[in-house]
Amino acid sequence: MQEISSNILHNQVLVVALVACLIAQVLKVPIELVRNRKFNLRYLVTAGGMPSSHSAFVGALASGVGQVVGWDSPEFAIAVIFAIIVMYDAAGVRQAAGKQARILNQIIDEFFTEDHQFNEARLKELLGHTPFQVIVGLGLGIAISWLAGPAY
Repeated sequence: MQEISSNILHNQVLVVALVACLIAQVLKVPIELVRNRKFNLRYLVTAGGMPSSHSAFVGALASGVGQVVGWDSPEFAIAVIFAIIVMYDAAGVRQAAGKQARILNQIIDEFFTEDHQFNEARLKELLGHTPFQVIVGLGLGIAISWLAGPAY
């Protein structure tokens, strides 16, 4: 078991991808501070927002795989397909779910103005990303992977 964890920690592609994800997640706090003038540490652990940490993660992963095993390898092809699916989900399915949550929250707000009895638990609205947030996350992940390239 110790050998497995040691090997995982020495997997540079994985480590760089995790670092890219972490950097993207940390960047959300100052970006939201500048955009909305709100300091909110919740952005360190929430999905959604600028940049997409999911896109940074899979972008760095695919780029690292390409650098290590080759751009024409089956492993790179798998990593790219995986990245496309994750980014499509982030910008498509999860963004649509966030829009639905926003509308449902509006309905709940309007329902309570008439003094009805109802569970007023709020739905999480910030689930997905805009295509721009996904592209920025992807670019960040690829850039971090290239900067770490000599470590491979």
